[in-house]
Amino acid sequence: MRWPRLLWLHLPAVTWGIVVECLHLGCPLTPWENQLRRAAGQAGYEGGFIEHYLIPLIYPAGLTPQIQLWLGAIVVLVNLTVYAWLIWRWRAVARA
Repeated sequence: MRWPRLLWLHLPAVTWGIVVECLHLGCPLTPWENQLRRAAGQAGYEGGFIEHYLIPLIYPAGLTPQIQLWLGAIVVLVNLTVYAWLIWRWRAVARA
């Protein structure tokens, strides 16, 4: 909200996050990471980046796809609320 010009970077990132979360897509960088790990003599890993690194840290045990969709919906609602407030504020400043 402090730097409105970053909106054009944030919107694609939010869209990608929503699509990945709702469609259960994998990160396109994970195969590349595994290939680079193997080239460096390390072992790759099964699954995606999220499953390997973040789920053990962030997601609670028992997280279901339904809960995941609800969490995604909350993120969308928060973002829509913030953007609506920003648009309202920009219009109020423009009228003044």
